[in-house]
Amino acid sequence: MYRYIIILIALFQNYTVWADGIGRLDLAGEWRVQLDPEDVGIEMGWANKAFTGSIKLPGTTDDAGLGVLNTLAPALAKPQLSHLTRKHRYVGAAWYTRELSIPAGWVGKTMILSLERVLWESAVWIDGIAVPQKQRSLVSPHEFDLSALLKAGSKHRLTIRVDNRKKLAISVDDMAHAYTDHTQIIWNGILGKIVIQAWDAVRLKSIYATPDLAKKEINLRVDLSNKLAAAVVGKLKINVKDNMGSLPPVEKTIRFAQGDSAVSLNYLLGDRLKLWDEFSPHLYDIDIAWSTSTGVSTLSTKVGVRALSGEGTTLKINGQPLFLRGTLECSIFPLTGHPPMDKSGWRKVFLTAKQWGLNHLRFHSWCPPEAAFAVADELGFYLQVELPIWENNIGKDEGVMNFLYEEADRMIQAYGNHPSFCFWSMGNELSGDFNALNALVKSLKEKDKRHLYTATSFTFQQGHGIAAEAYDDYLITQWTAKGWVRGQGVFNSESPSFNKNYINSLEGLTVPVVTHEIGQYAVYPNLAEIKKYKGVLKPLNFISVAEDLKQKGLLQKAKAYTMASGKLAAILYKEEMERALKTPGISGYQLLDLHDFPGQGTALVGLLDAFWDSKNIISAAEFRQFSAPVVPLLQFPKAVYSNDETFEAILDVSNYGQEVLQNQRISWSLRDGADIVAKGHFDSTIGKGHQGNVGHLEASLREIVRAKKLTLEVQLEGTSYKNHWNIWVYPKDKAIDFGEVNYTRELEEAMRLLKEGKKVLLNPDWKKMSGIEGKFVPVFWSPVHFPKQAGTMGLLCDPTHPALADFPTDNHTDWQWWDLQIKSTTMITDQIKGGNAIVELIDNFANNRKLASLYEGTVGGGRLMIASFDLETDLANRPVAKQMLASILKYMNDAKFRPKVIENPAVLQQLLQSKESQEKAGPKAIY
Repeated sequence: MYRYIIILIALFQNYTVWADGIGRLDLAGEWRVQLDPEDVGIEMGWANKAFTGSIKLPGTTDDAGLGVLNTLAPALAKPQLSHLTRKHRYVGAAWYTRELSIPAGWVGKTMILSLERVLWESAVWIDGIAVPQKQRSLVSPHEFDLSALLKAGSKHRLTIRVDNRKKLAISVDDMAHAYTDHTQIIWNGILGKIVIQAWDAVRLKSIYATPDLAKKEINLRVDLSNKLAAAVVGKLKINVKDNMGSLPPVEKTIRFAQGDSAVSLNYLLGDRLKLWDEFSPHLYDIDIAWSTSTGVSTLSTKVGVRALSGEGTTLKINGQPLFLRGTLECSIFPLTGHPPMDKSGWRKVFLTAKQWGLNHLRFHSWCPPEAAFAVADELGFYLQVELPIWENNIGKDEGVMNFLYEEADRMIQAYGNHPSFCFWSMGNELSGDFNALNALVKSLKEKDKRHLYTATSFTFQQGHGIAAEAYDDYLITQWTAKGWVRGQGVFNSESPSFNKNYINSLEGLTVPVVTHEIGQYAVYPNLAEIKKYKGVLKPLNFISVAEDLKQKGLLQKAKAYTMASGKLAAILYKEEMERALKTPGISGYQLLDLHDFPGQGTALVGLLDAFWDSKNIISAAEFRQFSAPVVPLLQFPKAVYSNDETFEAILDVSNYGQEVLQNQRISWSLRDGADIVAKGHFDSTIGKGHQGNVGHLEASLREIVRAKKLTLEVQLEGTSYKNHWNIWVYPKDKAIDFGEVNYTRELEEAMRLLKEGKKVLLNPDWKKMSGIEGKFVPVFWSPVHFPKQAGTMGLLCDPTHPALADFPTDNHTDWQWWDLQIKSTTMITDQIKGGNAIVELIDNFANNRKLASLYEGTVGGGRLMIASFDLETDLANRPVAKQMLASILKYMNDAKFRPKVIENPAVLQQLLQSKESQEKAGPKAIY
């Protein structure tokens, strides 16, 4: 090999500078810094000043505690709830300077300064003299040729001006994640490697590697630079190795022309070919050395051999069906406010995602650094990368379009060889001039055929987003011309059924479909996270919620709110994901999100927090039951049954694993806790891709004489693949016995009966009540970002309360509650003193009101139960409502029905007023 390392240490002015045999100065360490908020630095000649402020680079002004100090106090208001709060914020020009010594051996070298990541613009001076180029990029290193100003063996002052102000209209309200305070922050500083590299006059510049699976070879284009006055002849040697050892080297004598040029070479792998995918992320190390009489120049890259394609609506990798089980990564790193630049930081992300069964990450409106690609290569993750834009006027600003073309070229140059760089979208939810957008895609496909492309990750623009654009290799969408392809659009409007898929919505489509941002079910803030924020960001959003709960006497319920709302979110995510897996022709989903999104109104939609740590709502093992290469799937028509019925289901299997499952034994059981109600098994060969109607199972429910929750489990024997579903069974002939209970829908009648010392079940007409619209699904995304929604987050109850003794339930919403919640109005019970909420509704965190749909209390000499869900209409066809009514009545007729006194019963008049009266009273909530 041509690599060798010589370590030189040069000490001056408390700086340590390292040089290695390749010729590189590492400039990490202490720098001097001066903020320039009034933008006077250039005019005042700061380019050759030694500033008094100190900062460590790589790093940011936030790390150094520079900028405007945050003085916001906790409050349920938009500034606090919009996103995490920077402790110090600075947007503007900042100057960084230090001295450096150039090694004496660098005579005649080309000296390139590389700043791995800068937000947004940088300029450089040497000894006060400007380097004649300015760099703008949000996705790749900023590089400056310093050769004309640096002298070997001499000391110089290096000054860098970084301006993180917005330069182009790349997003509305600064929400594109390449430049935002919503996820990462609009930091100022320099991240990653800060180096000056010395190159010989004759050198290798870059390697462009394209694997050819069919020919079992790697095609290499090597870019060369010759700054000598004449052509040079030398040997180009290619060394390749993998985890099995070195492959035979290849040498060629090449004439190296003056100036910049390129040479194309092929390296035949032959029988040493191993493919790269999620199951076997095989990598080849390629080292190329150029030897001439003037010296040796080396470059290295890693390559994975893989072929991506689309066959109709099916994605394929290496000729095998591929299903993307993905989530978003929006540059969410709450301790630093910026992405990690080393591999260790990214291992936490990818290993956690893999533990939870995922194989795909979408980088929403940004491009991660080199370290992210390197880890994804090693672990076999399929990445979708996007240009740094989320804009409604794409194509209408020539400056923006030029910038996007330039950024795309930089992404190809910096990251294009990585096998994990599989998919490329031009940006998030773009709208505007699709001709300009399609021209961009066409241009990139002609330059770089190693990725699959799509014009945008969905769009709301009419006439687009429902089918592929002209040059799309795949389509990311929420809906097509034929209907929804995500459950968010149907779960509240359609009664629960588990035999649905989106096949009808795919009619007429010709490219693979990936469903866009499925989920977005809000989970109540996990206030235990507050103590984890030990970096540059302060969780004022969480602190504000905690203080509001404390003032209202609800802080002790915060953990239960998180867990109950999270359980509902997990249930909905499961059905979202399974519907996609059940659909032949859908090739993947992109969750929003497996982990929390702390911006855009504090969108806590994850089962993991923003640190990629579990909230312990559901285990990774349980989540993998429906998020794995192989997933058993069950089709059955409903969640609720009567005991005169037979439960029937069809088994599908989503098999995107490594192999066909030959003669696979599949067992199933229907259980009541530990007791088996029914069981069976069958054998089937399970091919690759979506396999429908693999088997049929049925079980009589006649032996179920009491209301029960049953669990159906399916196991692929001899494997880790299994899945489970809950159903609820109620007695068909359950008698409704009012006994001593007086049922009424009118408050006045209820109050009269209570004065007489009666037991009263007050069940007002939910359609006429004031309160909050009853819904099954929780808050979408965020109650702050989208304030005009019903805004509850599922129910919370005590399953052991005697009123629910004959109504089997967990303490959270599950599918059997759908009918009751849809046909209800949630009561706002803040003003009631006394009594007890049996079934609470969790309010959104922007309001934190006390809510209920089943409430008990003693009034005068009487005892009252208020139910704000419909317990009267069509009970013959509404077994859940009938069972709830029976369970409530059984409790009310028992001596145990002795609820706490309601101290201010007059407030019930206000609580149960009509909608018309409530509207006249005016608004009560912030959001």
